[in-house]
Amino acid sequence: MVRRLPPALICLVLGALAACGFAPWESWPLTLLCVAVWMLLVNGASSVRVALWRGWLFGLGHFTVNDNWFQHAFDFQDKMPPVLGYAAAVALALYLAVYPAMAAGVAWRFRNETRADLPFVLVFAGAWIAAEWLRATVFTGYAWDPLAVIWVPVQPVAAVAAWVGTYALSGLTIAAAGLVLMAVRSRRPLAIGAVVVAASGGMAAQAVSYLTDTPVALPADAPRVRVVQPNISQQDRSDDDGPRTFAAMARLSGRPGPAPRLVVWPEGMLRDYVEDGYPLVAYAYAGSLPWAARRRIAALLGSRDMLMTGGDSLRFDRRGQMVGAGNSVFAVDARARLTGRYDKAHLVPYGEYLPMPWLLKPLGLARLVPGDMDFDPGPGPRNLVFPGVGAIGVQLCYEIVFSGEVVDRAHRPALLFNPSNDAWFGRWGPPQHLAQARMRAIEEGLPIIRATPTGISAIIAADGRLIATVPHEHAGAIEAAIPPALPPTLFARFGNLMAALVGIALFASGVAMRRQRR
Repeated sequence: MVRRLPPALICLVLGALAACGFAPWESWPLTLLCVAVWMLLVNGASSVRVALWRGWLFGLGHFTVNDNWFQHAFDFQDKMPPVLGYAAAVALALYLAVYPAMAAGVAWRFRNETRADLPFVLVFAGAWIAAEWLRATVFTGYAWDPLAVIWVPVQPVAAVAAWVGTYALSGLTIAAAGLVLMAVRSRRPLAIGAVVVAASGGMAAQAVSYLTDTPVALPADAPRVRVVQPNISQQDRSDDDGPRTFAAMARLSGRPGPAPRLVVWPEGMLRDYVEDGYPLVAYAYAGSLPWAARRRIAALLGSRDMLMTGGDSLRFDRRGQMVGAGNSVFAVDARARLTGRYDKAHLVPYGEYLPMPWLLKPLGLARLVPGDMDFDPGPGPRNLVFPGVGAIGVQLCYEIVFSGEVVDRAHRPALLFNPSNDAWFGRWGPPQHLAQARMRAIEEGLPIIRATPTGISAIIAADGRLIATVPHEHAGAIEAAIPPALPPTLFARFGNLMAALVGIALFASGVAMRRQRR
């Protein structure tokens, strides 16, 4: 019956099923199987146009299912109907599917007309690395869920990203799927047995990785971090809920202890402006003066504590007119001093700014985040300093998904803070976001602290293990000693140069083998 189905329909279904390898399902063997069968269909295409079509349909099915959370963001925008979110999710997939199609088209040029062989697999793997990097770069980039993220629960495999990065591991995953395909089609018991043993070993490693997610043993007086998750959803927020939200976060912020604490609050929860120098009318809208807001925060801290929180920053011209805003992170110490600010650099198109406003505004489209003024981008990765701990890198919300772009490499921090507002992301988005943060920890060898309003908040060790979490849509707080950083990984030293080298090596090897066989 399967053979009677049109290959185009099979590719669409394979792409949709391949999404089940990502969080929340984490069925990575299914993803490998789907990719392997899809590669077989690409190899068997009658022309490059057919190969591109099959690649595009695979991507369409994959991204429509994997990014289904994208629709949920439209539920909170009064200027656009929520039903538009379904069309937007499919429209996004229509564009993202271009990148698997590109990889499929390149690989087809080096196919074996009788069967999928090693040169075809190697070229496909190299082309996939380039396609994923392009997806993360073109039009400001959309780096969500590269293929390598399926390995996050399988720590021994995910650890490869510490050497070559996520995009290269994605290419190696394509190569692994191709080798599975070759082994099965060879009908050799030894090859099939090797695939079965490898898959069984991977599943065993996955089980062991869950069993070994235990806290890192550190001295009792080591600096600690406390992560606050108030579980306040988007629909529960309004313009006048600032005092209620602050009270909820204050209750969860705990009490000072003998060790210095870093208390972290999520993105989008603090309604007060904490910077001096704004016109009084801005503070009147917020409900309090900045020094009063900082004092309320400082009252929650011990003498050696510091609090970091998401918030908005404003820019005014000489006439007092607001000319810009930033999505920012502020650091406040126990003396109510503002000790640092980070401005988000990688803004979300349609979320924090509206591209091509001259075209889209007349069509009735608006940003998903309420407000009429677009945010200004910051300068890129920067550190804030916590005495006793050192430099703390900041990546706001989905900035954390961009491999190789999360750390100031000239000033390597001791950890990364990733405040986010995942309340926009439905039920699939938060676990996917967490998985990608874990991949950044593995790549950079740095612990990562995630704070979100509704979850999943987490303390992540430098090898990607989960030390503690607050479940999705639960109120709570977690506190632990700040995990230590690992020595800089190979990827931390060279970034995506490693992915480029792996991609070139795979592609060149495949091309050379194909020419030799011809």
